[in-house]
Amino acid sequence: MSLKLSTQRMQAHIADGIGWMTFNNPARHNALSLEMWQGIGDILEHFASNDEVRVIIMRGAGGKAFVSGADISEFDSKRANSEQRESYGKIAGRATHWLGKIEKPLIALIEGYCIGGGLATALSADIRFATPDSRFGIPAAKLGLGYEFEGLAKLARLVGPSNARDIMFSARFMPAVEAKEMGIVNFIHDHEEIEKVCLEYALNIAANAPLTVKAAKAAVNAWERDSRAEEVNQVRAMVDACFNSEDYIEGRKAFAAKRKPTFSNK
Repeated sequence: MSLKLSTQRMQAHIADGIGWMTFNNPARHNALSLEMWQGIGDILEHFASNDEVRVIIMRGAGGKAFVSGADISEFDSKRANSEQRESYGKIAGRATHWLGKIEKPLIALIEGYCIGGGLATALSADIRFATPDSRFGIPAAKLGLGYEFEGLAKLARLVGPSNARDIMFSARFMPAVEAKEMGIVNFIHDHEEIEKVCLEYALNIAANAPLTVKAAKAAVNAWERDSRAEEVNQVRAMVDACFNSEDYIEGRKAFAAKRKPTFSNK
């Protein structure tokens, strides 16, 4: 099932429990335009409320870039001053909110450039697959841009403060192997097999108990945000919900019968 969107530069469809979100601006290496930010928010909001979607995969069209950053060609017309920045930020902020809020597993399938805002978008994923020719970096220091605290905090938590400083100060691009060593990338696969391997991985997650996966994601997110008491209590409630669920009963029965469980998210 394909989603109807207000822009052609974003595409989305659902198949076999997987929600696919594609950045579709290959002529500009999938640079994020304002209409694309709007589309991201619309897609993720739909996926969040659709029980058919168990896992989300996001990728770039064309095979040469995941996202190469913001569409700089729009800056003079849509991001030229503080007032426009605020308006732009509201739309982009809604998308960023959903990237951070989505409770379902989010996977980034990265081919080619993953730069600036593209890297920030990829870092919002729970798991990241990349091709050997992928390149990662944040060139803000070459553009004079200020980088938001939340994005840098996420980067520093993932790669460590020293590596985060290196990435930001040097504005250099790094290969996939180095990105994997830093923890930015989980898996590296060739172009010919990455979609197949990524989909198999997503389908494996989709077959697992959704309440358990949701609770695990919430727990790791809470830890990343300094284990705030409110969030930790929410995680505890989610863990209790797992033990009180029909899926826990199904899991035990399937284990005893040595069969594959069928989870209902209840």
